[in-house]
Amino acid sequence: MSDARVTIPIDRLGVCSWSLRPETGDELLASVSRLGLPKIQLALGPVIEAPDAFGNVIGRLRDAGVVIASGMLEAVGEDYSTLETIKATGGVRPDEHWPATLARARGVAALAAAESLPLVTLHAGFIPHETSDPARLVVLDRLRTLADVFGDHGVRVGLETGQETAATLLDALGELDHENVGVNFDPANMILYGMGDPVDALRLLADHVVQIHAKDAMTTETPGTWGAEVPLGTGAVDWDGFLEVVATLAPSIDVVIEREAGEDREADILVAKRRLKGS
Repeated sequence: MSDARVTIPIDRLGVCSWSLRPETGDELLASVSRLGLPKIQLALGPVIEAPDAFGNVIGRLRDAGVVIASGMLEAVGEDYSTLETIKATGGVRPDEHWPATLARARGVAALAAAESLPLVTLHAGFIPHETSDPARLVVLDRLRTLADVFGDHGVRVGLETGQETAATLLDALGELDHENVGVNFDPANMILYGMGDPVDALRLLADHVVQIHAKDAMTTETPGTWGAEVPLGTGAVDWDGFLEVVATLAPSIDVVIEREAGEDREADILVAKRRLKGS
């Protein structure tokens, strides 16, 4: 039996556009060029809502030979200051932001369809575990609405992991029973939210995974507070074990590097790239 590390082929690796914190399309193109990654997950809200800065970025990325693997939809009004604020404001759960989030989703779905993007991911928000919880019914009903919106445009939806346990998400997927909904698996989020072991969670959700976010984190020492995101390979994710499970997934599933902390993000992303592709 080989002791060689499992790696990811370079043609399956990408980067999340928001990790690079670009203020214009020019800045995004320059960062992607320096990183030398062949794919990108693109935040689609700015393309619609800041056309002067990002309106032509999709065509320019493609002209540069960059494949847009997927899009990202950010719900309106999300506040990640603390675990409590994101529980109250995240995803589709808050009533006050649902109409605006739905309107944004319709615009993003239309854009994704027009640009032939196969997948858009989002945070559902905290899905309560108890089936009797009224908030669970609200969240699932709204997710069903979004799945229909994207499905009508021929675009698949990926729900990002972390804000509930893998078992709760699996139950919710079963209750949704919507062929257009899959999982965008983020191992670091499982740690940041204190929602279980990433490797075990990936095994449980494997049949539903449509994309992987490559990100690392350390567990919190104070229950009820955030863990800490750290450069890939320096946190609590067992990357050897995690990538062994990734290797069993469909070869069409992309692994997209995400870095949402740190001041030298390009350097951290390059470290992640080297670890994932094995050089």
